[in-house]
Amino acid sequence: MSWLGRAVARLNWLGRATPRLNWLGRGAARLMPGERRDWAEAVWAEAQQVPPGWPRLAWRAGGVWMIATQRRTGTLLLFAAAAGVAAWSAWPSPSVSDSAVERADVIATVVLLAGLPLMARQFFGPPDNRLARWLRAGCYAALLAFMPARAVLELFIGAVPRGGHDLHTFDVFEGHGVPGTVSGGLGVPGEVMILLMTSCYVAAGLALTARRAQLAPATLAVGAGAGLALGAVMYAVAPLGFNVKFPNRPWLHGSAMVPFEVLAWVLLFCAPLAAGLVAGLRSAKSVPLERVSATRARQGAAAGLVCSGVGALFVTVAGTGTTALLVKSAWVRSLLYHGQHLTASAIYGRELFASQDVPIYGLTCVIFPIIGLVMGVCWVGYTNVPGPQPEGGPGGPGGPGGPPGPEPLPDPPDGGRDLEVPELVGAGMGHLT
Repeated sequence: MSWLGRAVARLNWLGRATPRLNWLGRGAARLMPGERRDWAEAVWAEAQQVPPGWPRLAWRAGGVWMIATQRRTGTLLLFAAAAGVAAWSAWPSPSVSDSAVERADVIATVVLLAGLPLMARQFFGPPDNRLARWLRAGCYAALLAFMPARAVLELFIGAVPRGGHDLHTFDVFEGHGVPGTVSGGLGVPGEVMILLMTSCYVAAGLALTARRAQLAPATLAVGAGAGLALGAVMYAVAPLGFNVKFPNRPWLHGSAMVPFEVLAWVLLFCAPLAAGLVAGLRSAKSVPLERVSATRARQGAAAGLVCSGVGALFVTVAGTGTTALLVKSAWVRSLLYHGQHLTASAIYGRELFASQDVPIYGLTCVIFPIIGLVMGVCWVGYTNVPGPQPEGGPGGPGGPGGPPGPEPLPDPPDGGRDLEVPELVGAGMGHLT
């Protein structure tokens, strides 16, 4: 029987295997939101009324498609697929000396990414708007892409050549090692630091995009846009690690690097400042006057933090990924060092040199958010400083005229003698008669 016949027979078996697939249908229905779960279970249960074979299989396929297209279910399935691919790519082989630590790090990272949203939903609520959901998705995609890239570089640095010029180059950059051995990872302290930094980024992203944060969509949009600009310029300056030597800047030579360096330093401080300014001014238009200062401070700090966090995450993931591709792909090496006739030993030295600089990206993930938080709120303190009051206060000399004061009371009639109540009443009655 050909492979096509076997495939058709397998599909027919799936169409007839109702009891075997009931558990799968119930499990898929559990992924639905509470208000749609009964509907999903009813769709799966009605499959038994459809004739067996292709019609029943088509009915179930439609039910699975309807379940998968739900936003919450689709998000869970997409995350599970992406996390599985990232974990499989970063999973070390048994030949690595400290593979147990690496595997524990991969498992802990996936559990962390899956568990923190559930906790954040309980404490801070769900995402507030579509932009918040997209920002979360981008953060998760960056962190999942960072896992295999980091694993490639750690394994590359830990692989000691067996001899020749490569072994001499390795001894120069990394120190003496046992030829032919393979190790990977940063050790237990380094892996704990990476996990701690990842958890901080995920927790901050979930908190800023949650409903209880009460951040305006414009705040997230301005912060994310400025952060992408900052990250792109930083990546152009340091595509293969932060270092002043030429091999790590293959596409910018000599004086062409100076404008990008100046722009990178300017954006590092001015991008979160501008993001906080725009976000604070836009958000303060629709709040009462007594809450303007607090709203400006909160929205400005959030915009600056989002700007610097997105920029640091962008340059870290892009730089680490580029360095990993430099190690793994000959096409990327030819693209980065186009027209340079380099020996294999020289290329290996540049790869080691670039891989050594990748951990410096971790400093940007710590320093950039601090700078962004400070710059996002510093303009608020400046605008809230009361200006000089005019001399004499309101209505004084040189100041604007104040409201008119109360008019003086008229003099009482009859030479200052106050009228008594009986006289007033009698006068009024006489006038009426």
